[in-house]
Amino acid sequence: MYISILPGEQVEVALTNNGVLEEYYLDMLHQKKIKGNIYRGVIHNIDTNLQAAFIDFGEEKNGFLQIDEIHPEYYSGHFEPARGKKFPPIQKVLHIGQEVLVQVVKEPNGSKGAFLTTWISLAGRFLVLTPGQEQIGISRKVSDEEERSRLRELMHGIDPGDDLGVIVRTVAEGKRVAELDGELKVLVKHWEDAMVKVQKATKYPTLIYEETSRAVGLLRDLFNPSFENIHVNDEAVYNEIKDYVTLIAPDRANIVKLYKGQLPIYDNFGITKQIKSSFGKTVSYKSGAYLIIEHTEALHVVDVNSGNRTKNANGQEGNALEVNLGAADELARQLRLRDMGGIIVVDFIDMNEAENRQKLYERMCANMQKDRARHNILPLSKFGLMQITRQRVRPAMDVNTTEICPTCFGKGTIKSSILFTDTLESKIDYLVNKLKVKKFSLHVHPYVAAFINQGLVSLRRKWQMKYGFGIKIIPSQKLAFLQYVFYDTHGEEIDMKEEIEIK
Repeated sequence: MYISILPGEQVEVALTNNGVLEEYYLDMLHQKKIKGNIYRGVIHNIDTNLQAAFIDFGEEKNGFLQIDEIHPEYYSGHFEPARGKKFPPIQKVLHIGQEVLVQVVKEPNGSKGAFLTTWISLAGRFLVLTPGQEQIGISRKVSDEEERSRLRELMHGIDPGDDLGVIVRTVAEGKRVAELDGELKVLVKHWEDAMVKVQKATKYPTLIYEETSRAVGLLRDLFNPSFENIHVNDEAVYNEIKDYVTLIAPDRANIVKLYKGQLPIYDNFGITKQIKSSFGKTVSYKSGAYLIIEHTEALHVVDVNSGNRTKNANGQEGNALEVNLGAADELARQLRLRDMGGIIVVDFIDMNEAENRQKLYERMCANMQKDRARHNILPLSKFGLMQITRQRVRPAMDVNTTEICPTCFGKGTIKSSILFTDTLESKIDYLVNKLKVKKFSLHVHPYVAAFINQGLVSLRRKWQMKYGFGIKIIPSQKLAFLQYVFYDTHGEEIDMKEEIEIK
């Protein structure tokens, strides 16, 4: 696993298997994320038509609480639902000005406020603590009945306490009682601390419990014992990750490593190139074959193409099977990498033999077993189409693999490229002699970096002799050919860009 904290407080997480990128996450550290947070809020308004309440919980927009998200403790003993009705009228349960303990289920979106619930839960790596629900549940994804019985027996032996329930997550399969008990104690402590905050709070609304940081939250859902290394390029995040891994897997704490290299972390480990080659419309895989991936509002369409290939010894049928099996391998990776959700229709190359169509179906099913998202795969239709449904597990992520010209800004005309290094030197001169910045790094495209560094008396050496040895030239695969970025010693970008109108 590779965790990169970028300028602008973006967090990137990349998972590789034998050096091949399999999962990629991009999130913003500075964007406020409130999903999972618990608040003591106040009812601002009740809408009887919607059977919902609007809760002031301290955010810009009031939250939305439906009647079916109200825990029975709010109305049991005070109101008996009429026969045949599952829930009482909300106006009989809540009133304006009433204080309620709520948790954010869905982030606010546009004009809509956050979606709230009073069914509180605290998620851990292996367990989910459910206050107000005295029951032990096992994830439906744990299909082995013997393992389900073992986990249930273990949890009965480490009872969390009165009025507290537990849901055992899928990743708890095969875990020892000590691991589960250790995490349960941490979750119970979080809940007890939250209750102390409720009692001490003097004004409402107020934040009672805050979810973990974005980096730790992503790791919590992704971490598994097969991880060999976790490389992090930011010291503060490194310490957070190290503390978390030490908590959940003390014997694996040494796999967390702080990256201190000069090259961007993703360039150093070969991740940047894979990102750029994996998120485009056309994705190549072995022997010249490729996938064309199109996205519409209703579904995703994938077309399998053989490309310029040498013929298989088994003829057209054998060639089609080979291409299709390779496509099944790459498609399974693409579904996880892009987190493609909804309906996916795949147009494989036609095969005449039923045995080969069955082989392809079984290969696809086997490849998808490692996918954490819920999915369903149908056998090939008579037209050679395979239908897959898959549940998205994270918010939509737009990874743009194209590059806007950093010199003309899309105008289509640029100054002579031979003058590019002159432009860079003028920027360096301004930084050193006008702004008095003596130490900085200049990130440029690897080809440009190679040109600057070439020769015994390189351009870089000339600049250092003229402007000081605080200048570092760093090749970055993220940058376009004539793009450049200056950074200070703290890793903050120094804005030296200017848009010049070409006449």
